[in-house]
Amino acid sequence: MSEILEIHPARIKPRDIARIVETLRHGGVVIAPSDSGYALLCQLDDKSAAEKIRHIRELERDHPFTILCADLTDLARYARVDNVQFRLLKTLFPGAYTCILPASREVPRRVQNDKRKTIGIRVPDHPVLQAILAEHGEALMGVSLFDSDAYDADIHELPAAVTGQVALMVDAGDVPLRPTTVLDLTEMPPLLLRQGAGEVTGIV
Repeated sequence: MSEILEIHPARIKPRDIARIVETLRHGGVVIAPSDSGYALLCQLDDKSAAEKIRHIRELERDHPFTILCADLTDLARYARVDNVQFRLLKTLFPGAYTCILPASREVPRRVQNDKRKTIGIRVPDHPVLQAILAEHGEALMGVSLFDSDAYDADIHELPAAVTGQVALMVDAGDVPLRPTTVLDLTEMPPLLLRQGAGEVTGIV
């Protein structure tokens, strides 16, 4: 059974965030809240933790992880962004979008789309996850804890097969499952790959 750490989004304690970051840096998989629902997180360069996440979610080898960044400066470290793309990103983030962009050399090849060398990347809009990313100082990898149709999902009712592989669960209360809108920015105007919580009027 993984350890549960309760955090109120409006009363975040630095020592709790430091504990989460320490867990990640020691190779742990963490369940944490995001603006799109609870997510499984690990460090970008942690192959072992990423494999645990694939096993937990029963993901195919080619299922992409999303790269989570604290801000646009951080995002530009992991994705190759031109001026036109950057201006658009400023209007989207932080927010409920995932953008497909060319990967930079900072991103491990195993995290990239094999054929296109692209990544899905975002700046989430949730205070707890923002605090984790800011304290960690580098991007994290993540995938949704629940499938998009699991509207009655509850982190307190996870099976032992999941909790036994997770080092820490961050309980921030009810977090609605709101899949992000996915935009391919490798072409302009952007291509809408999935309509989610993010509005696309005037974008595509």
